[in-house]
Amino acid sequence: MTDRPILFSAPMVRALLSDRKTQTRRLLKPQPQGEVINYGWQRDEGAYWTDQSFASHKLPIWAGYRLWVKETWRTESRAYDDLAPSEMGGEETVLYDADADWSANKTTGKTRVSIHMPRWASRTTLIVTDVRVERLQDISEADARAEGCPVTWDGEPYDPPPPEVDSWQGYGRASFFLLWSKINGPGSWDANPWVAAYSFRVIKQNIDQIERVAA
Repeated sequence: MTDRPILFSAPMVRALLSDRKTQTRRLLKPQPQGEVINYGWQRDEGAYWTDQSFASHKLPIWAGYRLWVKETWRTESRAYDDLAPSEMGGEETVLYDADADWSANKTTGKTRVSIHMPRWASRTTLIVTDVRVERLQDISEADARAEGCPVTWDGEPYDPPPPEVDSWQGYGRASFFLLWSKINGPGSWDANPWVAAYSFRVIKQNIDQIERVAA
């Protein structure tokens, strides 16, 4: 069993917790030369993909992996502001920015970005069920909706969809285009990069709490 951390923005965390998100797409690094001609799992090498140069590269995530979600957070008390996450013991009460705007509350701890979330503070675990390597624009309407779209920038469903969400390509797919472009910048959709598309099952529990319950 392999565990990996994975970062999500606050809107996407809300989509996970509301059972609207069961897929995520991440850029392949490095980008392939030409087409991806093969990908899969080898017993000795693990997950990989190969492009037309016949160079093979590792996939960081494969089916069966467990992913613990890292998100923007803070402690309930400012008493811990001088401590690095690695210096905390795990008994601190944690607040999540996906749940509320804590900025006006002067008694809560300072904002801590998702990359600095320790494993014990994570509240969501993803069990990877499928991995595909494909072009970004190969996303289907069903896949886009599994990505949590259509959503606004705050992670809430469109009701009704705004005019810029083109109905000819599906509200979900068009919303995903807008979301991808916002995150990755102008032209990022048109570049049609290669991505790893991960499907998963969401468990609303800390990864280590799952093990304790199972035991």
